Amino acid sequence: MENQAYLFVIFILNGFLIGMLFDIFRILRKSFKTNDLITYIQDILFWIITGFIILYSIFKFNNGELRGFIFIGIFIGISIYLLLFSKIFIKINLFIINIIKKIIYFIIIIPFKCVLGIIKKFIFKPISFIVINFKKKGCNMLSNLKIKLKNIHNKNKKNEYKKDFT
Repeated sequence: MENQAYLFVIFILNGFLIGMLFDIFRILRKSFKTNDLITYIQDILFWIITGFIILYSIFKFNNGELRGFIFIGIFIGISIYLLLFSKIFIKINLFIINIIKKIIYFIIIIPFKCVLGIIKKFIFKPISFIVINFKKKGCNMLSNLKIKLKNIHNKNKKNEYKKDFT
């Protein structure tokens, strides 16, 4: 009887652990926008991890024997966790994740944007300015060159025509 009470408490703790795991996935979904495929993968991952936790506990603590009190203990553990601790756990972790996101934003994103702006201003703009002006001047130069070549060609034709008559 003492052993069964110990096992019952173990499986109530397993229920707590499964409830926390469930909340971790909920926190991830609230903190980061994911598409449906990622959500499905997270659901499958949750059930695989939950299954391993339960199977490991059954084999480790109860020699692989299935008893009704195991599932009752898991259900009680999940229920107690969800009723008493879930909201607090989610609020605390969302607060921590939001702080971490802000820190990452200020440490990584803002300097990256600044460096990118500097690169854009001092490298890309001069290069694009040169390319655009080269294209404009190149087109003008080509059209001027075509005109000059036509004029030279026309002059040569006129000179040849004059030579033929003189």
